[in-house]
Amino acid sequence: MKIARVLVVAVMTMVATATFAQSKVYFTKEISPEALVKIFKALGVEPTGRVAVKISTGEGGNTHYLKPTLIRNLVNEVNGTVVECCTAYGGSRQDPKKHWETIHEHGFDSIFTVDLMDEFGDMQIPVADKKHLSYDIVGEHLANYGFMINLAHFKGHAMGGFGGVLKNASIGVASTAGKAYIHSAGKTADPQLTWTKEYIAAGPTQDDFLESMAAAAQAVHNYFKGNVVYINVMNNLSVDCDCDGSPDKPELKDMGIMASLDPVAVDQACLDKVFNHEGKPGDDNKPLIQRINRQHGTYITEYAENIGLGSKNYELIDLDK
Repeated sequence: MKIARVLVVAVMTMVATATFAQSKVYFTKEISPEALVKIFKALGVEPTGRVAVKISTGEGGNTHYLKPTLIRNLVNEVNGTVVECCTAYGGSRQDPKKHWETIHEHGFDSIFTVDLMDEFGDMQIPVADKKHLSYDIVGEHLANYGFMINLAHFKGHAMGGFGGVLKNASIGVASTAGKAYIHSAGKTADPQLTWTKEYIAAGPTQDDFLESMAAAAQAVHNYFKGNVVYINVMNNLSVDCDCDGSPDKPELKDMGIMASLDPVAVDQACLDKVFNHEGKPGDDNKPLIQRINRQHGTYITEYAENIGLGSKNYELIDLDK
C-alpha cells in the first residue's frame, strides 16, 4: 500500500510539474538593432549549421514590416539568410518575380542574402496533429537550413486576429499551396479555390483555421528538432498585417521586443502585454484587442499548448532591469 501511495504521489507530482512548468520569455522596451542582438544572446543558444532568419518582407505599399536596418545586426551576428515564401492571395508577393521586386523595393536584397524558399517548388513535412492537416507544405529550400530564427512582427491580422511567431512559422514558412492548405484547414491546396465565395461559405470554421495554423507551426518546430528561437518585435502595432498593402495607422505605441525558445509562451506574453496595457488617447490598445477578439485570435495559443507545442505559462525576464 505504501509503495502504491508513493507511486501515486510521484505521478501526481510529475503531472503538476508538467502542468505548471514555466517557459522563459525575455523582454526589453528598447527596439533597436543592438537590442535585437542582446535579446537573442539572452536566450543562450548557439546556432549550428546554416541559419534561416524568417521574416515577412511586407506587401508592396506596406511600411510597417521589420526594416532591414533594424534586423541587420542580428542577421549578421548569426551569418543568416533572410528567408521568405510566396503568398496565396495575389498582390505583390504571390508571383515569385513580383515578390523579388518587392523584396528589392523594401531593401532586403541590397543588405542580405535572401532566399525565396518556394520559388522553384515545395515539399511536404510531417504534422503531429492530424485533426485537419495530413502534412504541412513548405518551401523546398527549408531543407537547406539547420537552424531558424523566427523573427516576427507582432501586430493585428485580418484573418488570424493577430500575427506573431506562430503565424510566422505556419503561414509564413508555407508555400503558396501550403498557405491555401492551412487556410482551408486541409480541404485544398489550390489558392484559386480557397478564396472563392462559394468555398468560403462552405469552408472551415475560424477555429479550424487557427488549429491548422498551430499544427503547421508545430510541424516546422519539429522539423528543426527544436533548433528554433522565437522573437516578436512589438512595433507599428496596427490592426492590419504586413501582408496588407494599405494597413491602418497604429493607434497603440511601440511596446518592445519579446523572445523565447517557446513559441506559445512568447505569443502569449505579447497578447498579455497588449490586453493588460492601460490605454489612453494616442496610445490606445482597444482597436487591436477588438481585432484579435473578432477573429477569436487568442485561441491559437490555447490550441498550440493543447497539442504540446509550448506553454502559455511563462516567466517574464525584463532585460532592462
